[in-house]
Amino acid sequence: MKAFLLLEDGTIFEGNSFGMEGKVVGEVVFNTGMTGYQEVLTDPSYCGQIVCMTYPLIGNYGVNIDDIESLKPQVKGFIVRELCKTPSNWRSIETLNEYLKRNEITGLEGIDTRALTRILRDNGTMKGTIITAEQLENIQEELSNVNSYTINNPVLQVTTKEIKHYKGEGYKIALMDYGLKQNIVRSLLNRDCEVYIFPATATAEEVLKIEPDGIMLSNGPGDPKDCQFQIETIKKLIGKKPMFGICLGHQLTALANGANTVKLKYGHRGCNHPVKDIAKDLTYITSQNHGYTIVEESLDRETMTVSHINMNDGTIEGIKYKNAPLFTVQFHPEASPGPGDTAYLFDEFIKMIDYSKSSI
Repeated sequence: MKAFLLLEDGTIFEGNSFGMEGKVVGEVVFNTGMTGYQEVLTDPSYCGQIVCMTYPLIGNYGVNIDDIESLKPQVKGFIVRELCKTPSNWRSIETLNEYLKRNEITGLEGIDTRALTRILRDNGTMKGTIITAEQLENIQEELSNVNSYTINNPVLQVTTKEIKHYKGEGYKIALMDYGLKQNIVRSLLNRDCEVYIFPATATAEEVLKIEPDGIMLSNGPGDPKDCQFQIETIKKLIGKKPMFGICLGHQLTALANGANTVKLKYGHRGCNHPVKDIAKDLTYITSQNHGYTIVEESLDRETMTVSHINMNDGTIEGIKYKNAPLFTVQFHPEASPGPGDTAYLFDEFIKMIDYSKSSI
């Protein structure tokens, strides 16, 4: 069926709908990954967003039961240049179209995704709607609906509702779920950790009650400044146990230490972003998905030091704290999709716990 993408500035792209036919409104963003569309679809950090894939052919290896980062797709909508209707892969159990239709996610194919990406790069991320031709009766009315769209604190939409426990023989890790990707859990389990996943609404007292050896702060969606409860909780946890934060967890920790965050023009979303580890003097290719960054001028240099920087735009990608066993990164060391170059950070987290216990 013929369908359109209508951006908040009035720009219209014409294509064809797939997945669940209908109308959906969200923040339109782009991802530069060549593969990994299934992980992108199920990443909770995309809650409230319509994702455009810049790589032209999507769906060529179908959908499987292994490459998921949460139980269901988290995107509001999905845009591709060309949808593969006949995937070929030994793990594939259904097509991308069937998967989105089954999970009631609206897709749009056949538009010029290069032109859309250029618009978002030049003008910044925009709100938009995917709408079928038969539903598009009044453009001005639809534009009004688009411009009035907001999503406040999506973390509460994607976090677990109850504590989850994964057995292990190693260190006990309390993992705060702000919209976590399952590969964070897998990365900890692969290091023999025992993992307790806590809702974003858990208090510091509830977390410390299990007597964890370390605490992890996960990725998640939305504006970090919306998460005032979580920021206050982190303040109470700092210094109690060794801590490691990823993406939203990185931003929330900075806010808890008096720093400031700001929205990026169009964000970092993809699995090909170069980041330099300053201490190692090495640049790694990383997986990223975020729309906010920490303002460097707001850092307290007596307690915070920049550990990683983005080699594309110079933004902060990591911070080490001098007043507590704590470090955070903006990118995704667990990747999925993306390279595993920075998985060493999980090992550094384990070493930090080792050191903490040996010094008691």
